[in-house]
Amino acid sequence: MERSNRLERREEETNRTARILEIVQLIATRPKQFRASDLAQRFEISERMVKKDIQIIRNALKLALFSSKSGYHFEEMPQLPAVNYGYTEALALLQAAQVARRVSGIDSADLSAAIARLEMLFPTEFRPLLQALNQRPTKTVQREHRQQMLRLLNRALLEGKKLEIVYETASRDGAIGERVVHPYHIMPYVRSWQLIAHCEKRNDVIMFKVDRIHRATLLEEGYKVAADFDADEYMGNAWGVIRGKDLQPEEILLHFTPEAGRWVVEEYWHSSQEVETQEDGSVLFRLHIPITPEFVNWLLYYGSRVKVLEPPHLCNQVAHEHLRAHKRYEE
Repeated sequence: MERSNRLERREEETNRTARILEIVQLIATRPKQFRASDLAQRFEISERMVKKDIQIIRNALKLALFSSKSGYHFEEMPQLPAVNYGYTEALALLQAAQVARRVSGIDSADLSAAIARLEMLFPTEFRPLLQALNQRPTKTVQREHRQQMLRLLNRALLEGKKLEIVYETASRDGAIGERVVHPYHIMPYVRSWQLIAHCEKRNDVIMFKVDRIHRATLLEEGYKVAADFDADEYMGNAWGVIRGKDLQPEEILLHFTPEAGRWVVEEYWHSSQEVETQEDGSVLFRLHIPITPEFVNWLLYYGSRVKVLEPPHLCNQVAHEHLRAHKRYEE
């Protein structure tokens, strides 16, 4: 338990470090465009946490960060010398930047070399943060396999080359089959990664969980990403990564207890959400989304701390799942 808590704390610190560095980059490249509320929405955290991050930027990194009605801006930024990276190092850095935002880091020789070179370029004040990003995760077969897949997927995406993959489906009792795909987008989600790609077998753009790709081979044949493809439009009103494309969005009304409500209102869960805090501290939470198994599981996580008010069929579904769980404890 203690080791697990230590690893979780380390992962939280790594994610926060990555977020702080990304905030620096956002403000430097787009001055006076981000207020605390904008950053809170972008990173799905509370404004209070954003302000704590801002203090670290000002005090620990010693950057002259100012605030106006339009947003944050720097008085000046330290200048870094130009540097050239090798191909594999560039891929490793790309992965590191993506991983640091949402999930634990990817450990590889290329990544270590790239971070080591990067640390030498930054001012002294930045190095503790950069070194924190370079924490080595526990090595497992799954992590090493995921690392290899991500490197190959990124290469296919950058070179515009098709991939032949051996994939294990989540349905059909985990059937394993071969298919040729055209990578469109790679995105982290919770503790794993998802590949959005055109599948020649299905003749459709679908999503693959990277950890279920058993083997992948880079082909010589090229492809082009569809001109009308947009990752945000593809995900649509999805809650998480289950799109529910055949389901119609529904109006959902939830009532959270004060205890759970405090946590719910601090986060940005979905673009359609509307939050109303009641006098007793409880929270009314409205959404307009397709009801998918992933969303139902999110509701079940809160147990008795949330009640579904609308729609009735969702209320019945959640109540039924709680009854099934109760019966298991009676067995």
